[in-house]
Amino acid sequence: MGRHFAMCRFLGLLIFALPMGCSQTTGTRDVGGIPVVRVRVLENIQQVTIAASTKPIIQFTSDKSTKQLNLEGGASTNIALAPTGAWRVGDLTLGGGEMHIVPQREGSVSVNGTSYRGNYRLVPIGGGAFDVVNDVDLEGYLKSVLPKELPALWDINTYKAQAIVARTYALFVTKTASQARHFDLHNDQRSQVYGGLGVETSKSREAVDTTRGIVVAFGAPGKEKIFKAYFSSCCGGITQSAADAFGDSYIPPLSDQDVQSLCNASTRFSWGPVVIRKDELTRRLRLFGARRDRPEKDLATIAQVDVLQTNRYGRPVRFVVTDVRGQRYSLSGEELRWAVNTDAAQGSTLYSSFVKTINDPDVVRFVDGHGWGHGVGMCQWCAQRRAELTMSPEDIVLTAFQRSVLRKAY
Repeated sequence: MGRHFAMCRFLGLLIFALPMGCSQTTGTRDVGGIPVVRVRVLENIQQVTIAASTKPIIQFTSDKSTKQLNLEGGASTNIALAPTGAWRVGDLTLGGGEMHIVPQREGSVSVNGTSYRGNYRLVPIGGGAFDVVNDVDLEGYLKSVLPKELPALWDINTYKAQAIVARTYALFVTKTASQARHFDLHNDQRSQVYGGLGVETSKSREAVDTTRGIVVAFGAPGKEKIFKAYFSSCCGGITQSAADAFGDSYIPPLSDQDVQSLCNASTRFSWGPVVIRKDELTRRLRLFGARRDRPEKDLATIAQVDVLQTNRYGRPVRFVVTDVRGQRYSLSGEELRWAVNTDAAQGSTLYSSFVKTINDPDVVRFVDGHGWGHGVGMCQWCAQRRAELTMSPEDIVLTAFQRSVLRKAY
């Protein structure tokens, strides 16, 4: 291990200063000392197909009953909710409440064709619909995240750096998530992309295993705490702070940086123009506002979109939209990107908010675009270039998150 890992020992303040999460399936907070994360792998569905190579155990929270599903050798069955709230498993009507599925062997149960480590919970959400949540130990989870977040041929040190950052992000979200919610993480870009056992590679397993428990933290010596360690594909040469992007409290590790052309190997380092008719842009912003109950829902036809504020390195971080009535709407860069991309046709979206605008009579031209994603925290293309320049995974992380340290959380 590198010099930063060698100095690490378990630091109780690192995790236990934050509220702990728990696995609703096992009733424990961890498996073998590793925290459990709750990942929603299917959302708002009416039916799911379960297949198994060995007979799984199923449990129901309504009556605490436990049964064994007569599935093995790859046999499958459909599961749905009956109008009474009881679960229909094939032709059988069984218990109600949450259904917990406990595989006898890790990965021996698949849901809609995908196998995951850990256990499953089927959680009713109303109207006959339910979510499928995978309760999985954090290290196992990461082995299926890295191959979905990074290209297969990238450097092993990039993978190790990503493992540290993804672990920190997932752990922070899990420990700060409301326990009233039945999951911690989405399985897509809303959290981290998670693909299940089938996407794991020898490289992803090596990267996770050799960085086991390592996280990035910030604070006074001896009182460091984990933070929401954001990452994105390509910063376009200038990152933005989490405070500018998301309104988070400012901390130095999540501040902005000028990395110049470090990530220019990305095909999204420079892009544009993206040209959108003002009536279509108005429709998108109104829909964005309506979905979030924001003032943009009452927007009149857009007259112009302008950069209102840049960060210290010149990256736009706030825009102003002016409608034909002269009403002005201020949006952060990320809010503008989300708004422009709402219900957008392919080819007419913004890859990032690192972009300038030109206002023509009938269209807005988004020009001089750079980067892909929000640009906060670790830029993955920067990380890969630093690995190619022989930087260690420890230093890749510490360079991305200034004034941070690495600690062993478990």
